[in-house]
Amino acid sequence: MTTETILPAAPAHLWRHFYRFTQTPRPSKHEQAICDYIIREAEACGCRYQRDSFGNLVIRVPGSPGLETRPSLIIQNHVDMVTVKADDKEHDFFCDPLTLQIEDDWLLADRTTLGADNGVGCAAALALMTDPEVQHPPLELLFTLDEETGLGGALNLDGSLLSGRRMLNLDTEDWGELYIGCAGGRDWHLQRDLQGEETPAGMTGLQLSLSGLAGGHSGIQIHQQLGNAIKLLAQWLYRAEALGVRLCSFEGGSAHNVIPRSAHLLVGCPPGSVAALEQLSEALRQEWLNWLPAADNGLQLQLTPCDAPATVLDLAGQRLVRQCLLALPHGAQAYNEQHPADLVDLSINLAVVRVSAQALFVETSLRYFNADQAKALAESLLSTADTFGLSATEAISYPGWQPDFDSELLALARTLYRDNFGEEPATKAIHAGLECGILLDKLPGTQAVSFGPTIRGAHSPRERLQISTIQPFWDYLCKLVASL
Repeated sequence: MTTETILPAAPAHLWRHFYRFTQTPRPSKHEQAICDYIIREAEACGCRYQRDSFGNLVIRVPGSPGLETRPSLIIQNHVDMVTVKADDKEHDFFCDPLTLQIEDDWLLADRTTLGADNGVGCAAALALMTDPEVQHPPLELLFTLDEETGLGGALNLDGSLLSGRRMLNLDTEDWGELYIGCAGGRDWHLQRDLQGEETPAGMTGLQLSLSGLAGGHSGIQIHQQLGNAIKLLAQWLYRAEALGVRLCSFEGGSAHNVIPRSAHLLVGCPPGSVAALEQLSEALRQEWLNWLPAADNGLQLQLTPCDAPATVLDLAGQRLVRQCLLALPHGAQAYNEQHPADLVDLSINLAVVRVSAQALFVETSLRYFNADQAKALAESLLSTADTFGLSATEAISYPGWQPDFDSELLALARTLYRDNFGEEPATKAIHAGLECGILLDKLPGTQAVSFGPTIRGAHSPRERLQISTIQPFWDYLCKLVASL
């Protein structure tokens, strides 16, 4: 177990709260323990709190002396975290605390996600409440639930809990940048029944595991062209069919907002074909490494002999699975002409696949700034699903946050940043589903700005927080709330 002493001494309140977040399991839909911690801190400070029927939590912090009559300011974060670990790491995200490490200027966990997304923002919000040195107007600290698996907290928020019409969201990941727009999204579950049959006599079993890809956030990292484990193993299956391979199961991906970093096949193969399949696997690995980015250089393909499966898909079903997974779209589809080249306007993530001899299930996630532009991609996806006889159920749909470059809150935030750091902050939109789009739709007339310290590798076991950005982030946050 990691002790709190591994963390820097200042800002003390922020680091203390973040440490508790790393030691309190908080997978999406299992956030009660961390909410209990937040409530205990609020009660210790004499602050009132309310929860809506979904469980979203609002802490009401009175204004500092002399600032009590100012309008309320909303500070918004989500309490859940993505739970992804390396294949060689034993960790139960439902009960185990994280093991923290420091590498140079970076804080990370031992082969698991760190939960800095959005735990560090939550910690900063609590620090505003518990640090008596901070001057602030009345605060409404909004902690939403279930953001990472579909923005459930924001979608189900009771907007009547909030009176403020200015909001600071602390859930972006590049210090020195102010965000005033985010992508909307639509997710689908695609599925159909399949037909199995008895595995042909004489076949041997093989388990194929693809691992070592970087994975990452399917919004803000989609332009990096990181390898998708599902796509790669579908290609392996296409090549391996010529060697008589029969598919039993195919599993890949972990969540709608994570680029799949690993996938696994169970197949039957004719006797004497194992050596040829090993050669094929290595040849494909070398092909992929010729075009994958450096972040994916850890790519591994491991073939392990096993007992032959009792059943496999019939040939028609196997062909359908392979063709469908190769045909479904994945990756950045359009870029913004007015913004830097890494701002994606439209993307889609082939996120999860589960195949057995009885059924095929696929989860796919589309992101967009312009809903009209997204229609063609959505229709292409649904047409592809229809071609292969898959039913499509829209699982998630949420609005984007259209940038307002003329907002008074943005003007104040930019001026304060420039005055304190001697340079102009970058003003951007992000190709990810911040809750701001949903919340602003529920709170008409509200102005918002989002910012945060630097986080890299969110949604992957290499998620890490840049320590040197925490102090300037905290100083800026304190000065900004004091001026509002």
